[in-house]
Amino acid sequence: MFAVLKTGGKQYRVQSGDVLRVEKLAAAAGEKVQFNEILMVGATVGAPLVDDAAVQAEVIDQIKGEKVIHFVKRRRKHSSKRTKGHRQQLTLLRVTDILEKGAGKSGVKAALGAGSVSAAAMEVVKPAAKAAPKKAEAKAEAPKAKAAAADDLTAITGVGPAAAKKLADAGVTTYAQLAAVDVDAFDAVKVKPEWVEQAKELAKG
Repeated sequence: MFAVLKTGGKQYRVQSGDVLRVEKLAAAAGEKVQFNEILMVGATVGAPLVDDAAVQAEVIDQIKGEKVIHFVKRRRKHSSKRTKGHRQQLTLLRVTDILEKGAGKSGVKAALGAGSVSAAAMEVVKPAAKAAPKKAEAKAEAPKAKAAAADDLTAITGVGPAAAKKLADAGVTTYAQLAAVDVDAFDAVKVKPEWVEQAKELAKG
């Protein structure tokens, strides 16, 4: 049996036993992860996803791809040139099981990209949404209560309004969420290690 899964913006056709290199996942070597975005299982095509299907895999190692060289040269009176190298962070894993049904009851943690905000950090903003009154008048005030749960990220040294907006667009609106960001893998904005450290201190207070 084969399946087509989606992760890191790419699609992979896999069978049990296949070894894949995918965009870096937030998992250590030896851990088992589950991909829930399944586009096809055998001849069953999803619309857009196959209901309750999953692909489970074991993480072999965290690796880096081949170096890519980016060279730019400007032919002008005052010419300039610049060379940059990049090695993509990848996760090497082995497909162990393909589930046609029962993905929600498997108990295996979902495969999350390393740049994703952890579920534990997202729990910080959930109580504010749940505490919203049930009355019709109070529902109109719910968006204000949710907005109040966000922290002022510009209080962190080096974070300006533009960087704060990019972080908010990526789902990072509190000190706790910024403290949980993986500096090396977060692509929405270049997060500095000192921002994360300051966020940790502010989250405690």
